[in-house]
Amino acid sequence: MVSSEAVPFSKSGGLADVVTSLSQALVGLDNDVRLILPCYGSTDDSQFTATSMRFQVALQNGDETVEIKNLLFQGVICYFIIHPWFTARKGIYGDTSFTPYSDNFLRFLLLAKVPQLLCLTLGWHPDILHCHDWTAGLVPFLAKRDTSGVFAQTKTVFTIHNLAYQGDFPRLDVLMAAMDVDSRMLSGKGIHQRLNMLKTGLEFADIITTVSPTYAKEIQTVEHGCGLSALLQARSTHLHGILNGIDTEEWGPSTDPFIDIHFTTEDPSGKFQLKEAMQKRFGLAVDPNVPVISMISRIAEQKGFVELCQGTPCALEQMLTELPVQVLIIGTGDKAIEEKLTALGELHPNLSVNLIFSNAAAHQVEAGSDFFLMPSRYEPCGLNQMYSLRYGTIPIARKTGGLADSIIDCDDDPVHGTGILFSEMSGKAIFEAVARAVNHYSNGPQHLLPIRVRGMSVDFSWRQSAQEYLRIFKGSKG
Repeated sequence: MVSSEAVPFSKSGGLADVVTSLSQALVGLDNDVRLILPCYGSTDDSQFTATSMRFQVALQNGDETVEIKNLLFQGVICYFIIHPWFTARKGIYGDTSFTPYSDNFLRFLLLAKVPQLLCLTLGWHPDILHCHDWTAGLVPFLAKRDTSGVFAQTKTVFTIHNLAYQGDFPRLDVLMAAMDVDSRMLSGKGIHQRLNMLKTGLEFADIITTVSPTYAKEIQTVEHGCGLSALLQARSTHLHGILNGIDTEEWGPSTDPFIDIHFTTEDPSGKFQLKEAMQKRFGLAVDPNVPVISMISRIAEQKGFVELCQGTPCALEQMLTELPVQVLIIGTGDKAIEEKLTALGELHPNLSVNLIFSNAAAHQVEAGSDFFLMPSRYEPCGLNQMYSLRYGTIPIARKTGGLADSIIDCDDDPVHGTGILFSEMSGKAIFEAVARAVNHYSNGPQHLLPIRVRGMSVDFSWRQSAQEYLRIFKGSKG
């Protein structure tokens, strides 16, 4: 595995969870899994073991020396790249999500060049190099150019976690790389051509995967292809959509270490006690008869906040004034949207806006809420809807990407339904979906109980997804 982040060492989003969980699931299926990732200034390296491995990584302006530390973490051998470009900075991609580091091409070029040097030193010949997102996009290209023989029998797999993030850089940056250049590494035309690290991964990987079957189809369309739909169509026979799993021990109502009261499908009563505690903590009136609709999200356009907050009155205001609901929002992101939400929170006592990033709060809100709102413009996989279903919190979501693959609409299929889905991307459609959820709630706890239990019973563990990855890995060797 080659990744820029992995829990618990570094995390900016769901990529970190997926890399670690998939690695552990593959180890559980009797595979030898090694993980290569940078050690950042924010990484707790107190348990890492120093090694004698030091490499000279060739760049145009001279060699850069990297050191390797390692750690055996729950069956996965993790190798950490020690270099000031990583260790001297707290951020993964930038000091904030809006200010990427200017030398990110060189930083992740360094990551891409380490696997060959490490495997040569170890005398370890991997069957598969599994590369995650744009930061590892150069790995398949470099593996194809390897002349050492260490990757002679190795196949490369490139996973798209979010096609919108492509690692786009000035084309002259590649001159600093001390490697041959291929025109397929570039996107755009003429003087507008730029180096595209994600496109490089798509062009040179033996197998491409993405994080849900529906998203695999969507990214082959102009609407969702982010300029790469033609390439993805051309490589469609090598493209597979595999729904992510989740850590069902960390995210489970009977085992969650962040909640004080545990519950099960057989005895879900603890959920309602958790709801009361949640209402108190986040300044909402304690009322068991009012549904709490929560959002734990990056506050960004992708997540539907523009449609939720634009207009007078906006869809969120309509919910708060026309429906008997409480709305709880946790997250950070776009400052203008944050200000709008904060202003609405001051006007409406049934809205609690919390501009925080807290893993403990995320667990407590998932467990205590009645509904979870995900009005995403697009969602490659999504994890929060799976977390919600695990806790009997009914998702209200737009029918896109992994949301469409993991939720069954209650009204379309009353026997098997687990949530509320809507298709149109508009404030009106969001409001109408929430109104449908409130209508279900008004029918009483016994009406909702079968829906909650069905969601809690769905198997979202990594084992099934890991087996699908193994099937593809083995097929690529044929």
